[in-house]
Amino acid sequence: MVVSRRRRNERKEINVFFNYKRVKQVNTIKHLGIIMDTKFKFREHLTYAAEKCTKLMISFCKSTKITWVLRHTVLKMLYEGAILPLLLYGAPVWIDAMKYTCNIRKYIRVLRKINLRFAKAFLTTSNETLCIVADTTPTYLKL
Repeated sequence: MVVSRRRRNERKEINVFFNYKRVKQVNTIKHLGIIMDTKFKFREHLTYAAEKCTKLMISFCKSTKITWVLRHTVLKMLYEGAILPLLLYGAPVWIDAMKYTCNIRKYIRVLRKINLRFAKAFLTTSNETLCIVADTTPTYLKL
């Protein structure tokens, strides 16, 4: 991966060889669980974390059916123990990426789905109301 501050859109391939074999140039790299791109925008990382938490939340939702309902305290413990650490992992590195509204919206979507399960509310309920009823702090404010 080539990292530069250059703003040009031209794409130059750099030939790098290791043991007489050409090394493939990539646009993103995963290091210690954080996905970085050439401009350090961290969009791929935030998307990856949001998708991973959504999949985890869907598996939790299977246990919150009408016939077998988990209590609010258990759901809160699952949120604070499993989902929140995934969303906040490596936050000091990519905190500057949260100044863009598109990145904040990704985390709001995940939090909204979780709060809907906590509050057992209708889909038309606002995000702010869900945070109050579910007794959670928005993730982007915790950052």
